[in-house]
Amino acid sequence: MEKHIEILLRRVSYGSMSIATFILVLLILQTPETCVLENAPKSTKFPKSSCDSSHRQHLPLEKKNHRLWSSKSWNRQVNSYAHLFRQLQQNNLLFNHSKVLCVSAGAGHEVMAFNNVGVADVTGVELMDSPPLVSRADPHNLPFFDDVFDVAFTAHLAEALFPSRFVAEMERTVRNDGVCMVLMEQCDDREVKDIVALFRKSRFVDAINVTVNGSKMTRILMRRSRI
Repeated sequence: MEKHIEILLRRVSYGSMSIATFILVLLILQTPETCVLENAPKSTKFPKSSCDSSHRQHLPLEKKNHRLWSSKSWNRQVNSYAHLFRQLQQNNLLFNHSKVLCVSAGAGHEVMAFNNVGVADVTGVELMDSPPLVSRADPHNLPFFDDVFDVAFTAHLAEALFPSRFVAEMERTVRNDGVCMVLMEQCDDREVKDIVALFRKSRFVDAINVTVNGSKMTRILMRRSRI
């Protein structure tokens, strides 16, 4: 019985080797079609191989921004931020002449929102720029003099690598009696106290729960003060 099994396995082995050799010969003899033919239609949008040296068409920045800014998602977020900022105006904490800094401004939703409520002098910074709304800068080491801005806003403190340094830079660049506003995922009282404790040169004003872009958030307001 064992001899019959040995013969059977040997036959299977020989068969596998024959098939593998046949496939290898086919691969060697076959010429791969790796390049687009010269008479290929010019209307072809996608390259057919790695030899196609044609470049993809890139939209100019102006057209790219127009497409982005006209989207429903973009405008929904901008309008939601604008509603939040109008509350600052109603409380006489934000004016059309205010100088505003948006820290970790992403693609610039909040920058546009400030513009839409009448504030023209708005500076947005992020690790990756999104011109013309957002410039490149490290939120932990802002390239601004002390006491430059009237209002500093961020909705991304939770993403900061060094929250205390992040907050210290916000405070440093805001003038005395200016405003620092932080928007976080909805917080309880203990979490609010932890965030407030990061601000060493500001006094707590208030914290309220708000809805921004359909999400429940907590808006924390601090006023810069001399210590």
